[in-house]
Amino acid sequence: MRKIPSFVLFLLLAASSAFAQKKLIKQPTEPGVATATVERIVRTLAADDMQGRASGQPGSVKAADFLAAEFRRIGLQPLPGLVDFTQSFPAYEARTAAAFVALNGAPLKPERFVLISGQPHLNWTQFDEPAARVVSIGPKDNLMREIRPLLDPQANTIVFVDSAQAAMFKRVAGVVKRGGLRADKPAPFTTLLVLGRAPAVPLKFQVAATTTIRTVELRNVVGMLPGLEEARAKEQVVFSGHYDHIGILPAVAGDSIANGADDDASGTTAVVALAEYFQKQHDNARPLVFVAFAAEEIGGFGARHFSRQLNPQEVVAMFNIEMIGKQAKFGPNTAFITGFDKSDFGAMLQQNAKGSIFRFEPDPYPGQNLFYRSDNATLARLGVPAHTISTDQIPTDKRYHSVDDEVESLDLPNMTAVITAIGRAAAPIISGKQTPARIAPETVKQ
Repeated sequence: MRKIPSFVLFLLLAASSAFAQKKLIKQPTEPGVATATVERIVRTLAADDMQGRASGQPGSVKAADFLAAEFRRIGLQPLPGLVDFTQSFPAYEARTAAAFVALNGAPLKPERFVLISGQPHLNWTQFDEPAARVVSIGPKDNLMREIRPLLDPQANTIVFVDSAQAAMFKRVAGVVKRGGLRADKPAPFTTLLVLGRAPAVPLKFQVAATTTIRTVELRNVVGMLPGLEEARAKEQVVFSGHYDHIGILPAVAGDSIANGADDDASGTTAVVALAEYFQKQHDNARPLVFVAFAAEEIGGFGARHFSRQLNPQEVVAMFNIEMIGKQAKFGPNTAFITGFDKSDFGAMLQQNAKGSIFRFEPDPYPGQNLFYRSDNATLARLGVPAHTISTDQIPTDKRYHSVDDEVESLDLPNMTAVITAIGRAAAPIISGKQTPARIAPETVKQ
């Protein structure tokens, strides 16, 4: 008998061991989410004719109409109390045109001041009551941190900004000039920012301006699949993503549309694809709520409004899906979960994915505070085990909030695998076999 050389025996044993390990990995037999649906939805939402889906702009309205039509096609039902899939709420835009600003009798050049006011017709002097609060910001102070609360005036304030901060002052002026939406109607107060030191003599000032305040209707798009077990009617599971993006930017190589394919057409696509997937499964014991949020990019107004329309005690889990269009740092067939340590939600998904080719990992970027930067945080503050699932390598993502966030940059097969993995890992939760622990509200930053 011919002896088998020891190195050949070693290779055979290694191959046998590897084969045995591979055999342990379960390959699901049931179909996943529809590949065609994933590609069609993300291409539609990120198309140029959506104009970047900025809140309050025509592209955002068009995207909301498209998503409502998708929910209707799938066979979702409106939430109780709604006649359709639209959850409307107001936002406000205030644009101030400063006609005149003078300090101690000397008119200021327009580039030396910024005016934010909630008063439609302003004629303001040092004689008005209550007296204006005066604030000085030095050359080394953090200008944005100091003035951020003053950009939504709650008292009449004059802020003198050291001339060493001229570049940052110019950026602030640009932000104010572009305007934006806010959740609450502006209060009748004014903030005046002045580039330069406060005068040594008693301050005299005169300000005249006109402010146009406009109400804008924004819309979440919400649908549901009722639960099949009546006893679990008050145990909702929410799947969400935000459909808004940042709209039009200064042109780069002739392209000015920030399409937001990854941020967050990818997550919104997941919501639609999962709605279709679970509707076909038809085995959800718990009610499933699918929501595409408006206004995430400008302050999470959509999630805030949504949270007020339901009882957070009746939400057992929230799968918020944000930026899943590219591979995670852990490689293909992986995704991470923000706020992993705040409930056992993440550990449950890890357990449910065991034996498959997919892995859920804890958030690898704790310094980015991602748990607090998406729409999950609003419900998490109310105790809901609400977490965001993502794959984005955000510290190095150069396409984030740029005109280069296009569908062509996405890994659609991996994105489809992520959505399918979420659907499969969620099964024990939607069936009622698992219930994640509540989040202690004090652990969530306000």
